[in-house]
Amino acid sequence: MKILITGTAGFIGFHLALKLVEQGHQIVGIDNINDYYDPELKFARLAACGIEKSKVQWHTETVSTKFPNYRFIRMTIENKGELMSLCSREKFDIIVHLAAQAGVRYSILNPDAYAQSNLVSFLNILEVSRYNPVKHLVYASSSSVYGLNASMPFSVQDNVDHPVSLYAASKKSNELMAHTYSHLYRIPTSGLRFFTVYGPWGRPDMAYFSFAGAINSGKPIQVFNHGKMKRDFTYIDDIVTGIINVMNHPAEPDPNWNPAKPDPSRSTAPYRIYNIGNNNPVELMDFIETLEASLGKKAVIEMKGMQDGDVVATWANVDDLINNFNYRPVTSIRTGLKEFADWYNSFYRQA
Repeated sequence: MKILITGTAGFIGFHLALKLVEQGHQIVGIDNINDYYDPELKFARLAACGIEKSKVQWHTETVSTKFPNYRFIRMTIENKGELMSLCSREKFDIIVHLAAQAGVRYSILNPDAYAQSNLVSFLNILEVSRYNPVKHLVYASSSSVYGLNASMPFSVQDNVDHPVSLYAASKKSNELMAHTYSHLYRIPTSGLRFFTVYGPWGRPDMAYFSFAGAINSGKPIQVFNHGKMKRDFTYIDDIVTGIINVMNHPAEPDPNWNPAKPDPSRSTAPYRIYNIGNNNPVELMDFIETLEASLGKKAVIEMKGMQDGDVVATWANVDDLINNFNYRPVTSIRTGLKEFADWYNSFYRQA
């Protein structure tokens, strides 16, 4: 298939593109390579796919030296005209939209960035899918949409009307926008609520990544809510497996959907919402101890109070993925953090 992936210089987009080109699909990746975190890490991800930094130019296609079926274009999705032109020309089978302004805490400091990156850009993706019909539009949502919900594990049947950060609100908005376009224009859309993704080539703004740097350099790490946190940490390979499972099965209308008791995860439109998580929350302090063991160094810990916009715990109910696709995350925290630590030490030693 010919697949457009947005955000291929990002963490999840990089891994997904690499897996799909290895499977023989034709991939066009786009990314604006902004400076939310170190652009050199983004260029390094691209280089690992055969896209050399020296050849990357704005609005210009670069063909991978490793995978002839992978092309990359540096562009911004806020530019609707350029995106429309690309999709009209290429006639994609599938769009996987992963590009977004990430970060719960950053959204408190820079709300305007989320309106442009997460709302305007997503509207553009929906519009190009409307005028250049695709078999399936798959897009990134987030576990943060559950907000004040305290019912565990989080289910896609739960109400998610009480977000506690603008980032979460923007992702909930994406789900609502997708349903509207699925209903009006019969575009098959599937939203994926990711749960704390970690692994090699990860994002420096994520806690586990910054923890690794601090532990290696002997600097203190800040642990919020005095360590009384749980996260459904999900290894990147399990995330990619889940994305591909969903991607290959376009959303379909549910003939049994009951408008008197509406299930928010599906509809009479070709629309679905899925959790993609490990279904096994881990205490933050246990996670830190495992990271310490993987790095071979002890952490200097500073306990802090709860941060605005954060939540105490996440836990994904992934029954729909299990029932529909036999999806089962297989990577333990011990294995996943060892893979991350080995990559981290190798990458930054070379850097």
